[in-house]
Amino acid sequence: MMDSTKTVRFGILGCANIARKVARAIALAPNATLCAVASRSKEKAERFAAENGFPASVRVYGSYDQVLEDPGVDAVYVPLPTSLHVRWAVMAAGRKKHVLVEKPAALDVAELDRILAAVESNGVQFMDGSMWLHHPRTAHIQHLCCVPRSANCIGPIHFIHSTSTMAATPEFLASDIRVKPELDGLGALGDLAWYCIGASLWAKGYQLPITVTALPDFTRNSAGVILSITVSLLWDQPNQTLATIHCSFLSHTSMDLAMCGSDGSVHLRDFIIPYQETSASFDLTFGAKFVDLHIGWNVKPEEVHVVNELPQEALMVQEFSRLVAGIRDCGSQPSTKWPEISRKTQLVVDAVNKSLDLGCKPVSL
Repeated sequence: MMDSTKTVRFGILGCANIARKVARAIALAPNATLCAVASRSKEKAERFAAENGFPASVRVYGSYDQVLEDPGVDAVYVPLPTSLHVRWAVMAAGRKKHVLVEKPAALDVAELDRILAAVESNGVQFMDGSMWLHHPRTAHIQHLCCVPRSANCIGPIHFIHSTSTMAATPEFLASDIRVKPELDGLGALGDLAWYCIGASLWAKGYQLPITVTALPDFTRNSAGVILSITVSLLWDQPNQTLATIHCSFLSHTSMDLAMCGSDGSVHLRDFIIPYQETSASFDLTFGAKFVDLHIGWNVKPEEVHVVNELPQEALMVQEFSRLVAGIRDCGSQPSTKWPEISRKTQLVVDAVNKSLDLGCKPVSL
């Protein structure tokens, strides 16, 4: 039997499709429990609870305010359209609820700063829903990138390439919230490039690039929302690194991440959502050269497998809940790591938009 006094009690604001996945993650995480869900109508929330098999103990509300007023809720998950994040995250923080918000965290850094100011002043934890960062594969690769000049280090990174693409249906392109400027005005830049920008920053130890440039092959819909975009990021010191990013609602599914260092390279083809829930792999290559006459390579990539007991979204909930429990039960201070990661990602998103507005000229950070 789970000890409810030791678990973090979640409320969910909204019944978006991604909320089904995170509700399951809350159920799987050993230190979390779902206790409330709300929609704008109680009927929709009841239907959502029934369709997902929530236990009878989960309270069902017909307004988001009721979750924030519930004294039995420690933290809220906010899967609402991005345009609503600032309102409800700030209100949640004001009610001393910890905030796990779906990505992108906000429409721009000014909105995100309002959220971060609210969580800081109220002493609550903030995290965005970038699930892949919590997979043990990510930590494994980080060791390969960040232990300088060790036998298992790929060396200083010189080039990063990432993609996040999906072939959206005509129905998606016509009516999904991610193509509606009043709901998720960032389009593919927020929904997909958030991951690739975040991965590039992660690979560089969250050092901001010196310039951000949107390339001129972008596509917008009739409402001006980005459907496809390519971006370059440039770092200068301590070693020059170029990152290229392509994100689109108009291409076949891809989730590539490649990092090339001076001594080796790493390649993932499923970095955002692993092919399998219980394990993930990546290709690792050291000391690659061409053989005589350049008719082949001297080595093949090593396929490295990493097993995980919980899916990455449950690991995200588990880490968030660990931080929340430390604040609630032990008087710990909220971790600044996750707000800082979100803010740096948002800064680069803003720079991409600025580059687009300037006719695809480089923007300095």
